[in-house]
Amino acid sequence: MTGTGDADLNGTQGSFTWGHSALEAEFALAPDGTPRLVRLGDTGAVPAVPAPPDSALPLVELTALGHGSGWSGPRFTGTAFGTRLKYRDHRTGRRGDQEWLTVELHDPATGLTAFAELTSPGGLPVLSSRVRLRNDGPEPLVVQSVSSLLFGGLPAPDALDVRRARNDWLAECRWYTEPLRGTVADINVGAHQHDSRAALVLAGRGSWPTDGHLPMGALTDRGSGRTWLWQIESPAGWRWDLGERAHGTYLALNGPTDAEHQWRVRLAPGEEFTTVPGVLALGAGFDAAMGALTSYRRAVRRPHPDHITLPVVFNDYMNTLMGDPTTEKLLPLIDAAAQAGAEYFCVDAGWYDDSADGGWWDSVGAWLPSARRFPDGGIRTVLDRIRERGMVPGLWLEPEVVGARSPVAAALPPDAFFRRDGVRLTEQGRHQLDLRHPAARAHLDKTVDRIVGDWGVGYLKLDYNIVIDPGTLAPGDLAPGAGLLGHAHAYLDWLSGVLDRHPHLVIENCASGGMRMDGATLAVAQLQSTSDQQDPLRYPPIAAAAPTAVPPEQGAVWAYPQPGFDDDLIAFTLGGALLGRIHLSGHLDRMTQRQLALVRDAVTTYKAIRPDLARAVPFWPLGLPGWTDEWLALGMRPARSAQSSDDPPSYLTVWRRGGEPELRLPVGHLAGREVRAEILHPSSASASVAADGSAVWDGDGLRVSLPRTPAVLLVRLSVTGV
Repeated sequence: MTGTGDADLNGTQGSFTWGHSALEAEFALAPDGTPRLVRLGDTGAVPAVPAPPDSALPLVELTALGHGSGWSGPRFTGTAFGTRLKYRDHRTGRRGDQEWLTVELHDPATGLTAFAELTSPGGLPVLSSRVRLRNDGPEPLVVQSVSSLLFGGLPAPDALDVRRARNDWLAECRWYTEPLRGTVADINVGAHQHDSRAALVLAGRGSWPTDGHLPMGALTDRGSGRTWLWQIESPAGWRWDLGERAHGTYLALNGPTDAEHQWRVRLAPGEEFTTVPGVLALGAGFDAAMGALTSYRRAVRRPHPDHITLPVVFNDYMNTLMGDPTTEKLLPLIDAAAQAGAEYFCVDAGWYDDSADGGWWDSVGAWLPSARRFPDGGIRTVLDRIRERGMVPGLWLEPEVVGARSPVAAALPPDAFFRRDGVRLTEQGRHQLDLRHPAARAHLDKTVDRIVGDWGVGYLKLDYNIVIDPGTLAPGDLAPGAGLLGHAHAYLDWLSGVLDRHPHLVIENCASGGMRMDGATLAVAQLQSTSDQQDPLRYPPIAAAAPTAVPPEQGAVWAYPQPGFDDDLIAFTLGGALLGRIHLSGHLDRMTQRQLALVRDAVTTYKAIRPDLARAVPFWPLGLPGWTDEWLALGMRPARSAQSSDDPPSYLTVWRRGGEPELRLPVGHLAGREVRAEILHPSSASASVAADGSAVWDGDGLRVSLPRTPAVLLVRLSVTGV
């Protein structure tokens, strides 16, 4: 379905609707000539009522030097709401599976034209919005902020709970919930004739866009459970706001702004700027909204065979070689990984290090193999051994950085690096490349084409371990935040070019774990590191919540069993990764054959269920995990509703780190049906571990018993009847 209704508004009162079978949006023209989104709903599970006219907000909010109060929105002055940008036209259409709507707005005083560009994948209650600005006037215009999505008319703060996710190094994806009214104060402002300026504001920082918080959030109506879930697809700065207007709640999604990120752009006559997308998913509850967002993420990302095949990756770093690879250490590890069932083998950090003391941090940049570490035949001996054992070789790379002691630092021109006030920036002994510069891009193209094209490497783990804040001032940059966003977009464009030249290459995105776990990067890279957490007892809440940030087939979860672990801990360490993308590590070469068999059984189980994971969406029977929860659970269910006995199964991982030995888990989408519960991990071959755990379906949920801690079960739930 495309736009319907009064399509020719002519600057007067009128309305039109747009959407498809799963999403419908209604737009109305206010008396001041601004178009406003007055209704947005899931046409099935989440019916929506039109927003009161005084609570609906203009489609676009922006501030500009010399014009702030005239274009500002609820976050800046509390008085004007984009009223200078008047409706001029709208167009609708379809591209592939995407419905699109473009609403054109114009300010006659300056000549600024704004295009609100909305898209939605058919069949999904998800709206993506970005704003394109074009200066059609005679004078330059300096923009300080511009919204990607602005939506008012949500229920009052008293009725809503807000969710957000702390995302810190070694402690990623920690969601927490609080009443929105706890932050947005209830202020009686009737005598002042304006709305409260109280708001909940969250912003990202620096070149790690997910450091501190995920660029996400959710509102849930406490009575009905109806949920609005959002993400900002920015590879750099971002900001979202929740506030009160006309006794309702508004949501504003932004990329970087001047106030938070030192971002400004100057639009000369004829120049354009486009915001990062803001995405809003709807659902009858949080799990339903997250299921829709997961399907949306799959619909908009770059296609790649890896998303379907989900090969098992062994990486030598975590709790194993820890950046100290040599031929002597790697060859037996390669053999053991192949015996365990790995299909890719990635040599992590250190392969380029020729120093005697491992002091490579501030000397990287040339990315040539160490002769000291690989004395006989060089690194090709290792890569050949990986291929001989039936696996695809991979290497770790940190492409954006050049050590201050590296010869590359002197070989490239000064403008190829981040600079401020003419000074090259140095962070932790390293310089940051600016991928907008052709010399920086040529350097990395040459590096990757040598590693992938000449050496035959099929997997690159691309890390990023420094933070540049607020950015760079290259020629043409008005502010450092604009330089940072420009580089971040150029980096993703470079990644796309690499994949165009090497279409079977698999790229893992990493930034000290999950510090760059944003939607823009995930739409290009095939895998996403979820954490650098080394403690198997602390990883479960990260693994259980990771599907909120990344689809399960892209979320790399470490599984690092060790020969010193008992059988329970080996099973626990492996089990936490089986509903994500298993990233195997550990000293498998030092294990007994019995221990290695436990690893092989878990990998075999993963390979059996991975075709279902590539199509599944997450759910959380116990709610989103807390950092210290004793019991945790993550489920995967078919993306479509289970309606018949031949539906794909659902899966449930249950962890116990303490507490009572038995627990009941509700599984709402299977309630009232005949279901067979089958324990897949630990497998029956691991009798000493599996015999003590049980899982029984009781008609509406699963009763689980785990007498010992730590313990984990992976259960398959198959519908056998109505």
